[in-house]
Amino acid sequence: MSRTKPAYVCSACGAVASKWAGQCADCGAWNTLVESVRAAAGSSRGGYTGQLSEVRLLSEVEEAQDPRMPTGVSEMDRVLGGGLVPGAVILIGGDPGIGKSTLLLQLAVGLQAQLPALYVAGEESLQQIALRARRLGLPPAPLALVSETAVERIIACAQARRPGLMVIDSIQTMYTEQLPGAPGSVGQVRESTAQLVRFAKQSGVIVVLIGHVTKDGALAGPRVLEHMVDTVLSFESDPGGRYRMLRATKNRFGAVNELGVFAMTDAGLKEVAHPSAIFLSRQDQSAAGSVVTCVREGSRPLLLEVQALVDDSPLANPRRLTVGLEHNRLALLLAVLHRHGDVPLFNQDVFLNVVGGIRVNETAADLPVAAVVVSSLRNRPIPSETVIFGELGLSGEVRPVPYGEERLREAAKHGFTRALVPLANRPRRGAGIGTMDVQGVRHLADLLEALA
Repeated sequence: MSRTKPAYVCSACGAVASKWAGQCADCGAWNTLVESVRAAAGSSRGGYTGQLSEVRLLSEVEEAQDPRMPTGVSEMDRVLGGGLVPGAVILIGGDPGIGKSTLLLQLAVGLQAQLPALYVAGEESLQQIALRARRLGLPPAPLALVSETAVERIIACAQARRPGLMVIDSIQTMYTEQLPGAPGSVGQVRESTAQLVRFAKQSGVIVVLIGHVTKDGALAGPRVLEHMVDTVLSFESDPGGRYRMLRATKNRFGAVNELGVFAMTDAGLKEVAHPSAIFLSRQDQSAAGSVVTCVREGSRPLLLEVQALVDDSPLANPRRLTVGLEHNRLALLLAVLHRHGDVPLFNQDVFLNVVGGIRVNETAADLPVAAVVVSSLRNRPIPSETVIFGELGLSGEVRPVPYGEERLREAAKHGFTRALVPLANRPRRGAGIGTMDVQGVRHLADLLEALA
């Protein structure tokens, strides 16, 4: 038996130190060194035993077709970049109870006819999985289930059954016999994932890992875990809401920041083909402090409602509260309104909300945020058939945003008849927006004049 000795592993970057310190010497993160155990020098581990590496020129490498396999769920295919790729390792994380296991159980059962799957349960019993499948009304399928947490035995089982898809629920419950330590520790998570990645690349089996998240929303375990896998997906949801957003933060086989929308029902997760319709609460009468904007999530334009409430503040420091938008961005826009629009808000509380639980990260929301703040302050409703988008500069100028015509077409498809957009985003003839009245604005003063 090989001797072991203690070590301290950084949970952020995976660096190993011989003694504990408050700050990691490699990445500079604080309070991330966790005590672990590593094997002493001389201990051997199994490695890759395939063909020897061959040096080839880039011009000599032949292009191969990407053998993607559609999952049958269009929202899942959108996030993955078109489908599943043989040998890919996918890590999916999210809050407890958000639907990770439910989605993958539905996916494994749906693909059973064309892609035999092996579902590895590390947290639940096989009876619990069977009860969930019956509760969701899934059709009876010869889905292979195994309750195991040792990675070596899981790989041996997969080599015997030869599945095309293997689901690990979850990676924090797995352990390897080659490394001492409890399951879920930094060393165990890293080494277990490394063995599963090597197995996936050698055999071509698609491996999907379910990961826990911390209270801050980050994936639990070492940060190097995200670098080892091919795709990282995160489940997001508004607390208490029925809609789930699946977002790709890393994807070696497609674009990142794609968004898939699902609805949690009694029969499991159902895809939402037209998410713009569910995020809009079209009212019969216009209300002050509310407007619709069009943002872009990945390759999809998305219509969202932005609301603002401006009220007299009894405090020396007025409150600024945002839900779905960066707090510093709101402070910047309020300063621009004061400096270049003569709209003083130093004695007003400002509350901003993006309806639907979506977090907006692009600058196309600048113009609608300024519009709803002014609308709420002056108690002047913006017509409900109006859509606004555009970036607002520090000098009060309105800058164009990418894919302006595509955003306008999405708004016209949902019945909007008027748009306030940057002057450079005014569409050309034949843009496919019908009879929509598109008004271009060059400066913040033009926007305030159009809202008067």
